Amino acid sequence: MNTRDVNAHATAQRGWVAAIRTLTRQAATTPCELCGEPLDAVHPHLVELEPHALRCCCRACALLFGNQQNARYRRVPEHGSRLDGFRLSDELWDALAIPIGIAFFYRDSAAQRLIAMYPGAAGAMQSSLDLGAWDCLVADNPVLETLEPDVEALLVNRVEGAREHFRVPIDQCYALTGVIRARWRGLSGGVDAWRAIHACFAALNAGERLSEGGANA
Repeated sequence: MNTRDVNAHATAQRGWVAAIRTLTRQAATTPCELCGEPLDAVHPHLVELEPHALRCCCRACALLFGNQQNARYRRVPEHGSRLDGFRLSDELWDALAIPIGIAFFYRDSAAQRLIAMYPGAAGAMQSSLDLGAWDCLVADNPVLETLEPDVEALLVNRVEGAREHFRVPIDQCYALTGVIRARWRGLSGGVDAWRAIHACFAALNAGERLSEGGANA
């Protein structure tokens, strides 16, 4: 094989490698669940009200379907905030009967009730909720009455002595749940999982969004 043939062969190989990488990236790209268009890594979400399910979508579909009156979809906000001065005593937390130190709460408009969830190795688990205790929490924190049903949640962090409370888009709760589910090992979770959990809450405290893949954790 002469020099020209070697160069041509190397060029062809590079072309195939580039093509395979392109196909791999395309296969890994998340499509819009409404129109099928490829999505950027950071993209909007809609909540499909029945069942209460999070849908990845492009910005065009978020605008089209998320702003319709009496629609089956509701657009998830993009930003949340830390709730400084939030009042939640240890006694009231115990009355809410959440089995771990992380939980999120939102109102499901289709079911017409408040939902309490906590993340774990198996994903987001629903907890029975003492509505009397929740009413006391709302009385102490009127901001909870302004949460948008279905798409906003109260996220509570009480692990390792923390007392942090956030008003967050519902997709951030599931992003945190995804991080925990992907990294939890054994009964205690392991060092990697707890490092990731702390990184997630550090990001929320800094006003940052959690990525779906947990890249910032």
